[in-house]
Amino acid sequence: MTTAPDRLLPLRARDPEESGRAASTLELFFDLVFVVAVSTAGVQLHHALSEGHVAAGIGSYLMIFFAIWWAWMNFTWFATSFDSDDWLYRVLTFVQMAGVLVLAAGIGPAFEDADFRLVIIAYVVMRLAMVAQWVRASFAEGMRRTALTYAVGIGVVQVAWLLALPVPRDLWVVVMVVLVLAELSVPVIAERDVRTPWHPHHITERYGSFTLIVLGESLLASANAIIAAFGHAEDLRPLIALALLALIVTAALWWIYFWPPHHTAIRSLRSSLTYGYGHYLIFAAAGAFSAGISAEVDVLLGDSELDPTLVSFAYTIPIAVFVLGIWALALRRHGDRWVNTGVPLGALLVLVDPLIPVPFAITAVVLIAVVVLLVLRRPRPAEEVLAEG
Repeated sequence: MTTAPDRLLPLRARDPEESGRAASTLELFFDLVFVVAVSTAGVQLHHALSEGHVAAGIGSYLMIFFAIWWAWMNFTWFATSFDSDDWLYRVLTFVQMAGVLVLAAGIGPAFEDADFRLVIIAYVVMRLAMVAQWVRASFAEGMRRTALTYAVGIGVVQVAWLLALPVPRDLWVVVMVVLVLAELSVPVIAERDVRTPWHPHHITERYGSFTLIVLGESLLASANAIIAAFGHAEDLRPLIALALLALIVTAALWWIYFWPPHHTAIRSLRSSLTYGYGHYLIFAAAGAFSAGISAEVDVLLGDSELDPTLVSFAYTIPIAVFVLGIWALALRRHGDRWVNTGVPLGALLVLVDPLIPVPFAITAVVLIAVVVLLVLRRPRPAEEVLAEG
């Protein structure tokens, strides 16, 4: 696409069949800013787990990660349909990136004091930038009603978020669930009559890129925690085993995620929403994996308030959620009966791994076995899957 960032260009709907469509450098830059927020959320989750605040830590993490994921996802789907790359589009994107950094600054108070005010304000800033983008998109041919529905729907929900700021903390969970459901309903309502022209290959490439970023951040955070512990541990063997586990798990999750072609999951509105919304669990699980590994390091150093078995679930649950999530969203339709039995079975074995005397080894062996199965069983061709509807 020819860009003219020095001129204001009218937003036009992109061709969903455009050949050679790839992520722009602005989109990739946008993703990198989210690493800060994902990393900060993972660190805070780690501290909450090691201090014994399991329920509060997980609840705060899921709420924070919704704000991160929803802001990223809405920009990504908008960009696949209306990326003009002019100066105003770039500036509004930078506003959203600034909001992510402010949100990251509010993660600490959210975890430590259940104070979500800064997170909400940052989130609203990001979402209002999207309102401006949708207003611009309303001038694209045939998109007026859909785009204005998005703009009005998003705007109304942001007002509701701001009105919720003074709500007492004991009612906050209920209010948040209602507002999250309102956020999730906006695309369902807006896309009901006229669908925005998303590009299946482009959108799944964007999801794949963000998966790589989250996995990479999780591996880096795990490595940093293990490296920092080497100077304080008397017996290095458990740390070495944990380091190997972190590397094997990350490599296996990458292999499993990218085994099937993903674009076949982006066809109808229902399947697209399922794929898009379902990645909340996949991204959140990938981000939480490092918190589980770091909490395990604290156990090995004697710095954790939790039972060792319970801490082990802090990394096996994210692994299992990630594997089951990608199997349900993209892998299942491309696998034969061996794959569709072995992959979910492997996830379940990893899930119960802490109950087995040698959890590190079993987790690694199970995931290696799943990867070997995928190597031996090729995915069904995309054309064949698409022909089934």
